[in-house]
Amino acid sequence: MNDRKFSLTVMAIFAILTLAVVTFNYWMDPLWNFSHAHEYNDVQLVTDEREQKTANQIYVPKNKDTLLLGSSRSTYIHHDGFKNWKVYNYSVANLSMREYYTMMDFAFEQNPDYERVILGVDFFKSSTQEAEAPRSIQNHVKRVTQPFYRAKNLLSFDLMKTSAQNLQMSADDEITEDRLYNREGDAFARKLSEEETLSDTEDKIKKFESTFYGKSYTYYPRYKEIMKKVHDLHPEAEKMVYTTPISSELFKSLVSTGLYEEYEIWLRNLVEVYGGVWNFMYPNSVTNDITNYYDGHHFYPEVGYYIASRMEQGDNAEAPEDFGVYVTPDTIDSHLKQVKKLVDELN
Repeated sequence: MNDRKFSLTVMAIFAILTLAVVTFNYWMDPLWNFSHAHEYNDVQLVTDEREQKTANQIYVPKNKDTLLLGSSRSTYIHHDGFKNWKVYNYSVANLSMREYYTMMDFAFEQNPDYERVILGVDFFKSSTQEAEAPRSIQNHVKRVTQPFYRAKNLLSFDLMKTSAQNLQMSADDEITEDRLYNREGDAFARKLSEEETLSDTEDKIKKFESTFYGKSYTYYPRYKEIMKKVHDLHPEAEKMVYTTPISSELFKSLVSTGLYEEYEIWLRNLVEVYGGVWNFMYPNSVTNDITNYYDGHHFYPEVGYYIASRMEQGDNAEAPEDFGVYVTPDTIDSHLKQVKKLVDELN
């Protein structure tokens, strides 16, 4: 073989391999840059939710009327849990309350027709430690809007490994991780036994008591101010707030480390800013059942359906009667008295 034939052969092999990588990555679409769905890409790994969901809004436009923002806990609220609202769930892992503003603003740039925004709020994220550092979605926006962003991803051999993993999981049709997605943007978690759940909850409580609660926690003095800015952004859209329901075991830990007063301050601030809040974070039949969680604070999608139904349907919700209370300035005092009574009954 002469040099010319050798060079052409090498180039042909390289072109075939490149085409194979591009085709496979496009077919699997692990970064959610395209809209196609099939039975072999219906289970998707999390690579970077902020990047994946930000790119998804740009490249796969949404016909939605409701935006949902929250942490990893809120990822388990599925869009079909709402009967009348068309919800896009832009929740991401480890969300800081300082991120709501830029994430909402970006989402409205992509879809100005949102009629309402639902904000999932976590108590432990109201601490100075968790809220003080400025956080923004802008770096992710810059990344996904770079020239040839999608084309460069399709050429990635590293991304091909993720595509292969997604192919295997989709073929097995089994949830084996703490958070996997389908093509509708709904998150799922592997189901643990009660013994595994109790063990994971015990570990999580230890982490919260050493990292987030007790001496590590100081209520962020600007919490109300920043949440007011979020409330005032895009005033044409209705704003709804709900508290994410941690297990009663973890709630007991919050109380035992001396943070019940801060919990009350937090709820009062939310009610003052938003005029009302859907509170799910107190002892009730759902939070008392540890099997509704896989680690004591991340609930399974079944609970997400209860939350969605309660917020949309109110008293007509398909949810346990004692799960979810809409708290207003007129009812905050009586509600907190009831919560305190429920907490005392836990001990």
